[in-house]
Amino acid sequence: MATVEMLMPKMGESIIEGTILTWLKKEGDKIEQDESVLEVATDKVDTEVPAIHGGTLKKILAKEGEVVAVGSAIALIETEGQENGHIEASAPNGKSAKEKLIEAAPSQTATLFDEPKVISSSSIADDRFYSPLVLSIAKEEKISKDELASIPGSGKDGRVTKQDMLTYIKEREKPRSGSVSASQASYTPQKVEMSISAHDEIMEMDRMRKMIAQRMVDSKRISPHVTSFVEADVTNIVLWRNKVKDNFKKKEGEPLTFTPFFIQAVAKAIKDFPMINISVDGENIIKRKSINIGVAVALQSGNLIVPVIKNADQLNLTGLSKIINDLANRARTNKLSPDELSGGTYTVSNVGSFGNVMGTPIIMQPQVAILAVGAIQKKPAVVETPTGDVIAIRHKMFLSHSYDHRVVDGSLGGMFVRRVADYLEAFDLNTEL
Repeated sequence: MATVEMLMPKMGESIIEGTILTWLKKEGDKIEQDESVLEVATDKVDTEVPAIHGGTLKKILAKEGEVVAVGSAIALIETEGQENGHIEASAPNGKSAKEKLIEAAPSQTATLFDEPKVISSSSIADDRFYSPLVLSIAKEEKISKDELASIPGSGKDGRVTKQDMLTYIKEREKPRSGSVSASQASYTPQKVEMSISAHDEIMEMDRMRKMIAQRMVDSKRISPHVTSFVEADVTNIVLWRNKVKDNFKKKEGEPLTFTPFFIQAVAKAIKDFPMINISVDGENIIKRKSINIGVAVALQSGNLIVPVIKNADQLNLTGLSKIINDLANRARTNKLSPDELSGGTYTVSNVGSFGNVMGTPIIMQPQVAILAVGAIQKKPAVVETPTGDVIAIRHKMFLSHSYDHRVVDGSLGGMFVRRVADYLEAFDLNTEL
């Protein structure tokens, strides 16, 4: 018999800590290797964590609601068939899992596993929990405990996250006119007076809704939004899809939706206008090489989640359809990994699925643009033919393109969405899957 430490796994490139949501097993339960043991929440997604060893869950070290750094021990598993003793979970190359996690994120090593020496959570004036990473940043930036207590937190129960610290530090370093302080420059939700009657129901936002609310407000504060609209004739796409969708379902075992057509057109247009595929870092523009397109998915709870199709320009319609269906299905069953929700360079939101004809979507930071596709409707339209103009019934839809006016002017934003419409309208009826 041996006791193995179960560690908080690294669940994405930028994920350095997670919150224990629910233990699916209790102490004394038998567990199989790769069996889900607990649910963990990160800043990007909720996910289940499997056991890396089979045996008995001997002791739970991290309680529900506790924030744990990547690489920290969260449980002890008693395994069979090994010598007595206590060992740390090891990686295939012989190194411990903690050492492997450290190597995977070398720039974060000190903050993940070294305790800050000056500021500690017990010395903070308020009652919020501060992760080791936040405390380490506060120490390095010489942020006093009173100043730290004044920083608005966007995490669970108002917890200050790494991004909150970075935003605060960036705002603090900016030159200010007048007497406005850095803490005042950071966004703080304002309390609005309202009357509540006896028949009203008060519901607290869930964790995801709080996160969405904070990010949407931040995006509107960061980016001056402008929206351009174009109407596209997608008759060829509708006719072609109607012709092949039954065979596609039989062959691939899943439906062919309109979303792959939209993603394909957007990817082509990004290649034509690469300055849409950028991010802003202070006064610098980062031009992204990869075309990673996020697709907004509505969950049963009413919340939205945005899985990302990596290198979307390298996939054909069949490939796009399969990955979109897979991501959407796993998003609705809470099976996405954090990496599948990160790295997006552009986003598409299908407001047409709700019966809306157009919308003014909010940009996903740090991207600079987002496209909303509306419902496809039959409309009478003038069609040019070799023998003259005729009135015909066509399938049309609106494209709504919101973009960050700091770096995307009306000409670029307008030409881009027009090019997307051009690609949709030019779809070849002779296309083969």
